[in-house]
Amino acid sequence: MSTDGASVHFSELVNRNRRTLARLEDSRTLLLRRRDGEDLVLTTASRAEQDRTVVSAATRMLLAMARREPGSMELLLDLLPDAFPWVRFLPEADLHAFAVELVDTMRAADSVGNNASVAQLLVEWQHTAEVHSDPELLAALTRDHGDDYGPVPDPREVA
Repeated sequence: MSTDGASVHFSELVNRNRRTLARLEDSRTLLLRRRDGEDLVLTTASRAEQDRTVVSAATRMLLAMARREPGSMELLLDLLPDAFPWVRFLPEADLHAFAVELVDTMRAADSVGNNASVAQLLVEWQHTAEVHSDPELLAALTRDHGDDYGPVPDPREVA
């Protein structure tokens, strides 16, 4: 994750908190590197709110564009390859499904203030495009195996 170049070990925050926090005056964020867990990003509340406002505004603009005119979905479909080059591997029906799902998910995520579902959606569709980009993998995953392997056990009961 990019943090404008500012990063420190988490222990510096614990041991020299004033000096470490002062680094936020020169950087929007501070990456806290941890040995025993996922790295953390520290920022000020006002900067986090600014970022949220910008993401929300961009989302609302995209939604308004996508829903305003009958031809706007075609425009969105034309723009997606510039934003996400991997969509070129998606079949046309999947590209349209991705566009609709992206707009709907962005709207829902913005309404609850949590973009995790949008990030997950992008990862899932990118993986779908990766499958379509590899003819051998696509054939292996889409061929009829002919056999029914029976009912799938409930994963909650398997442990």
